[in-house]
Amino acid sequence: MNIVDRIGMEQMRKNIPAFKAGDTLRVHVKITEGNRERIQVFQGVCIKRVNRGIGSTFTVRKVSGGIGVERIFPLHAPVIDKIEVVTVGRV
Repeated sequence: MNIVDRIGMEQMRKNIPAFKAGDTLRVHVKITEGNRERIQVFQGVCIKRVNRGIGSTFTVRKVSGGIGVERIFPLHAPVIDKIEVVTVGRV
């Protein structure tokens, strides 16, 4: 195992719930505004998950005010406080 893989393994999150495309997720994201930090919740349907080790991502889609909003989250990003699976979808 080379040094890049070793550093990546140390920075990977351990508390990720099992989810797949079609599941409804609630993602708690840390937002920093000046010297304040708050948690913003983004809830929607997971439409895509890419597994690439430390570069893993997932895409969540929700409809807000009649407009579809898609957001791509890095799975191991430190700005993600927690991920909750609200409902398990049937795809």
